[in-house]
Amino acid sequence: MREDPWQLLALPGVGPEQADGFARALLGAECGPDDERRTDALIGWLLERAALQGHTVLDSAEVRAALTGRAVSDPDTAVQHAVAEGVVLVFQDDAEDGAEEEAQEEAPEAAEAPAEDREAGPQEPVRVFLGLDRYALAEESLADGLARLVNAVEKDADWSGAAASAPSPSAAELIRTAAAHGLVAHTGGEAARAEPAALIAAASGLGLRALGTTHSADGARRLAEAVGDPSAAVTLAGLLSGAEGPGRDEEGALAVDLLVVLDAPQVDVETGAMLVEALADGTRLVLSGDPGVLGSAGAGRVFADVLAARACPQIVSRTPDPGPIGELVSGIGIGELNQVAAPGREVVIVPVRDAGEAVHRTVQLVADSVPRAIGVPSYETQVITVGHGGSAGTRALNEALKQRLNPGPGRFGGFDPGDRIAHVPAPGRTVPGVVVSADAEGLHLDCAGAPVVVPQERVEASVRHAWALSAHQAAGIRWPAAVVVLPGDAAQGLSRPWVYTAFGRGERHLSVVHGVDQALPRAVAQSPAQDRTTRLRTLLEASEG
Repeated sequence: MREDPWQLLALPGVGPEQADGFARALLGAECGPDDERRTDALIGWLLERAALQGHTVLDSAEVRAALTGRAVSDPDTAVQHAVAEGVVLVFQDDAEDGAEEEAQEEAPEAAEAPAEDREAGPQEPVRVFLGLDRYALAEESLADGLARLVNAVEKDADWSGAAASAPSPSAAELIRTAAAHGLVAHTGGEAARAEPAALIAAASGLGLRALGTTHSADGARRLAEAVGDPSAAVTLAGLLSGAEGPGRDEEGALAVDLLVVLDAPQVDVETGAMLVEALADGTRLVLSGDPGVLGSAGAGRVFADVLAARACPQIVSRTPDPGPIGELVSGIGIGELNQVAAPGREVVIVPVRDAGEAVHRTVQLVADSVPRAIGVPSYETQVITVGHGGSAGTRALNEALKQRLNPGPGRFGGFDPGDRIAHVPAPGRTVPGVVVSADAEGLHLDCAGAPVVVPQERVEASVRHAWALSAHQAAGIRWPAAVVVLPGDAAQGLSRPWVYTAFGRGERHLSVVHGVDQALPRAVAQSPAQDRTTRLRTLLEASEG
């Protein structure tokens, strides 16, 4: 640390102000804003923060602007030094046929050239991106692996008999397409999940080792029920860890002939690379999901990039989601917030004036109104809100819901037996469960029927109360009833993907505690922008060429 006090920035929760203060205490007058150790650390920190927001790379102009905001007087030189030292990698957006290797040598100067020089000539200037090697390697590995699967599969397989007996035209089309291609993308809503289930069943009937994966244990249970085989579906995390699924063959590849990945929008680039690397040549891979939902917690936009690059055949389901909730969510997907007929009180809007009333009405709905009027008990009703903080965020709602539904002293690190919790075994993975007990071994949980023991020292960091979740945490899971809470201060956090995801979590009933007035229809009407900067689409398009 004395040699480089700005290494402190690599620790979670440490910001530039703390690192600068630590450096001043150690270095005194030697400490300056343009110290190369500082600028290298700042650039790495900026890219790590960007990765938390889903980006795998950042435009070099954004990085230079951020450095200027951190009192770096010569951001051009700082970027050049970070590239030369290998702190970051540099890429051009038109890199192909070795151009990226040239970019490693030439782009630092190109990135820092005066604007008038870069814009000279008839062509548009080449955008230059900076990225961390872990995400660069993951995107390149994933692109190469997907290209390998496309080219290595047996393309003359005859599954026409299985397609003829498929339960729907969309399922038949998916079966025929999977027979002829190593990589297939399938899109659709909740009802469309029956089509990958039909594909898995058909492939198994042909004697193939077919398996489906999902983002959550709830999704795996629902998929297995649709296939009619409890061994036909596992969670993706469980498959990759070896805790679930058929295991590996003698060469270390997953022992499958066909793998269907549902909830594909939740797959981040590092997980995607790990998955594809584990598939042997000749394995068929189907990526299936709803493009309208929120993206992965980790960096990348794998499913969206595969779709945008047109890297494989795309099957668009023609199976609509049924009922008033399905009609409402389908409208949101195309930017329309419609009133829907709900004769069975499938959709209920509860207007509120402020956050305090929002919390009160939410507790009332979960504890009394939904069980009494809809017949869904409290433990099968999930509350979803925009964020964790604020007067009606997950923390405030969980405190109020615990007080009403399972009051207790929280003697086990703030938890009591019967508390609904969210276990986060790894960043981006939320596993709902219930507290069973606690002892010297740790906190004992029941997560979808599986016993989990969280050591005492990990409880604070990895277990949260979960009567209320954020929409990101709830993605890939469904409950019989959902209560979506939209207090006035939530307006800035709304977007069409957020509303689409949150409103789609209830199977039988949706209550909306509504306090955002016109912010809700405005958020739905606004087309979602590409909110993540990645390289995968470019790499996939280059591999096709």
